[in-house]
Amino acid sequence: MIDLSKHKLELDYPCNWEYKVVTKCEDDINCIIKEVINDRQHGIKPSKVSSKGKFQSHTLELVVHNEEDRQEIHKLLNAHSNIKMVV
Repeated sequence: MIDLSKHKLELDYPCNWEYKVVTKCEDDINCIIKEVINDRQHGIKPSKVSSKGKFQSHTLELVVHNEEDRQEIHKLLNAHSNIKMVV
């Protein structure tokens, strides 16, 4: 098996990046994302719902300007109290 943690991701910035964001189904994903990225242009699409209907994943797409920007958005999404997981 390849250990991806030993390999650096090489991207040409700026580029579109997608984050998978998991929230409870009753949470308003649009409000949550607005709290994290403010007025930054983005797209959000619903994805899968958990088997018991408690959680839903969403695909958040936006332009990231550099590696620090990409990682900072991931960190901010993970830190939000209504976001259960970010992939």
